[in-house]
Amino acid sequence: MNIQQRPDTSEYGSVDPAPPSDSEQLNELKKILLDEHQKMFQRMRSVFKLRNIRSTESCMILCEAFSSRSALLRHELAYVLGQMQMDDAVPTLINILSDSSEHVMVRHEAAEALGAIGNTSAIPVLKEFLHDEHIEVSESCEVALDLLDWVHNSSIAE
Repeated sequence: MNIQQRPDTSEYGSVDPAPPSDSEQLNELKKILLDEHQKMFQRMRSVFKLRNIRSTESCMILCEAFSSRSALLRHELAYVLGQMQMDDAVPTLINILSDSSEHVMVRHEAAEALGAIGNTSAIPVLKEFLHDEHIEVSESCEVALDLLDWVHNSSIAE
């Protein structure tokens, strides 16, 4: 019987679009990630390795990569920052959500990441975009606010 090979599940419970890089060198990962001429697959491998490292420095490298021209990559950056749940990413994600010139799907993912991080400092900006002209953004802000409320109320009940 031939068993089909499948991608591994990450430590975050997700099946990522690329396996994490084998490199442990932050400078090398950053160089690949920020290089617009690298194949997207290699850049994504750097994203997932930096997520898995989960340090302040790796988080800041991921935040720096929002300068990329690729909306797909910027969307993935917001997603992994939400998975990491590090407060260090909150200011960058707030800036991304607040930028009306940013791609709607990147803004939507930034809102969801802010909810996933769980830092209540994001509440005012999430409320500000509850009625965004893009339904993807407004609904994501609503979900993020509900998650923050649910987490807060669950912790009070315990």
